[in-house]
Amino acid sequence: MKRVIVIGSGGAGKSTFSKRLGDALGIEVIHLDQLYWQPNWVEPAKAEWAAKIESLVKRDSWIMDGNFGGTRTIRVKACDTVILLDLPRSTCTFRVLKRRWKYRGRNRPEMAVGCPEKIDLKFLLWVWNFPKKKKPGILAEFEHFPNKEIVILRSDREVEEFLKLCI
Repeated sequence: MKRVIVIGSGGAGKSTFSKRLGDALGIEVIHLDQLYWQPNWVEPAKAEWAAKIESLVKRDSWIMDGNFGGTRTIRVKACDTVILLDLPRSTCTFRVLKRRWKYRGRNRPEMAVGCPEKIDLKFLLWVWNFPKKKKPGILAEFEHFPNKEIVILRSDREVEEFLKLCI
């Protein structure tokens, strides 16, 4: 495992998992949220973002966390391992609400500067509907890359067991 992408619903624990995996493997973690968002939640131009990802995937080793479906194929092509955190939507929703409370009005450590934690109904619905609306497309995309190691972790216990194997 030298080039890893970590994807999953909001609140699945992508950033925390990626940091722990990076520490265990001694690999740099790239939090895509830090690079994507500009102050006040401004999005970059699509071409600019794709060029940034193309540049990042050329590095020898990395762990990238974040979904960003528009560039997922670039990352999947370049990685050797895909880790999907497929935790229950109730867990993810609870964690999103907890995170909002913890960081209310300020930035999370893995978020871009000038983007204080926020939550709205659209994001909560995205988290809640992720298993039915987003996951099928992600799983279908994996079928196009049979040479990639695909790891699906469905519970906190599976996450812990996987990380223990990496130490």
